[in-house]
Parts: sequence; structure tokens; C-alpha cells
Amino acid sequence: MTGKAFAAIVMAMATAGLAAGTADAEVADFDDLALDSESYWNGSTDPDAGQFATGPAVFSNLFTDESGWDYWAGWAYSNVTDNTMHGYTNQFSAVTGGGHTGDNYGIAYLDTYYGVTPTITFGEPMEPISAQVTNTTYAYFDMLDGSAYSKEFGGDDGTDEDWFLLTITGKDAGGDVTGTVEVYLADFRFADGAEDYLLDTWTPVDLSSLGAVTSMEFTLTSSDTSTYTGITYMNTPAYFALDTLTVVPEPAGLALAAAGAAAMALRRRR
Repeated sequence: MTGKAFAAIVMAMATAGLAAGTADAEVADFDDLALDSESYWNGSTDPDAGQFATGPAVFSNLFTDESGWDYWAGWAYSNVTDNTMHGYTNQFSAVTGGGHTGDNYGIAYLDTYYGVTPTITFGEPMEPISAQVTNTTYAYFDMLDGSAYSKEFGGDDGTDEDWFLLTITGKDAGGDVTGTVEVYLADFRFADGAEDYLLDTWTPVDLSSLGAVTSMEFTLTSSDTSTYTGITYMNTPAYFALDTLTVVPEPAGLALAAAGAAAMALRRRR
């Protein structure tokens, strides 16, 4: 077999591997996790777990009941459908009133005070393709109507240029940033106030620009902040909901496997 023929085999198999990678997309949709109806998991039943897995993804979780009060951060999962009750006691509800696919969905809480960032990790490099995101009921109504702790977005006359931003950061195995994706969960900065919005539906997010990652970090920032003892805090509840995270194995790995198979075929031919 000539070098050109061998190269053609490698190229053909690598191309087939890439196509297979797209076909072999894996999805984290939380529906493989058992939940009673109208309930949620935030780590309270397994405070030492520190995480949970759905599909190919591992979601970080922190739960503690030290000092006589319950505290959680990172990720939880839920199937709560109450999307009308305002306030903190309804923190495990998506404003959509249900999941994007199936009943279950993820709830993320970013704790800037204790420095707990919602994180997703993978056992091998993956290329994120897309996800669905929306607001939680708690954050949505705090932005819509204001509360004792946060302002009504747009202000009294609707002209305040408020915003609530989700930033998704991909990282490789060495901890280097592979890219970022920004999603405005609320945006009141438009010249035409009729274009201002608060997300209240499941919204697709293109994650393909992140490239191959072994982890993804999720942070939230807002125009509504306060400063106390020289430290600036976000007043908007630091929550969002996520569902149907779709990823594929890193194509480079598939190409290497294809090249290896081609080499085996060449040896057999010889």
C-alpha cells in the first residue's frame, strides 16, 4: 500500500469518526435521576457526596447543616412546577414551570460570599454543543417586581439599564480557559423599551465555541449591586435553571482512534 493510499484511509476513517462523534452526542437532562413529584435534591440526603451525575456530566454540590441551619450551593436538581410563588422559599423552581425535556431540570446557585461556583466536569474531554437555560421563579420575580433586597429591573419608569448576565467558561484538563459564552437572563438596556426582556422560557445556548473541555464554570453578574464594608455584592438572586446539556467526545480523540485503526489495517494488508 502506498503512502497516499494509507493517508486516504486515515482521512476517511477520521472523517467517519468525526461524523460518528456528532451522531454519538450525549445529553445531561436530569431525567435519569429519581425524584418524587414536586420535589428537589440539594444534597441534604447525602451531604458528603459533593456532586451528582447525569448523563456524561458531573455537577458540583455543597450542602451543610452546621450551626443549626441548612445551606447549599452549586447545583441541585428539581421537578417543582410552582412558577407563581415569589421569594426564597421557591428557590428550586424554574419560571417555565417544568423541564425542557421530561420533568427534571437543574438549578444552579452561585454563592459569591463563600466562593462556591456551580461547575460541571467530564471524565474525558468533551465538546459542548448546546444547553437550555432560563430564570428561576425566585430570580424572575425579584427582577420583575423588586423585593426588600433587590430592585425592580428598569426602575419606576422603566428606563434603568439593568441586566442579569450568565457567563459560561470552558476549561481544559490543565485548567486553561478554552472560551466563554455569555447569556443575558435579563436585559433592559435597549433604546426601545419594548425590547427589554426577562427570560421566562427555555432558551437554547450555543456552546460550540468553547471547544474541547473537561470542565465548565457558571458565574452570574448583575447591574443591581450594593457595597458593604468595601465589598460589592450582587442583589439579584444568583440562580438560574439549566436543562438538556448536549456534548460530544472530543473529535481529536476520535481521529486518533481512526488513525490507529487505519494503521492496523495497513499492517494486516502487508
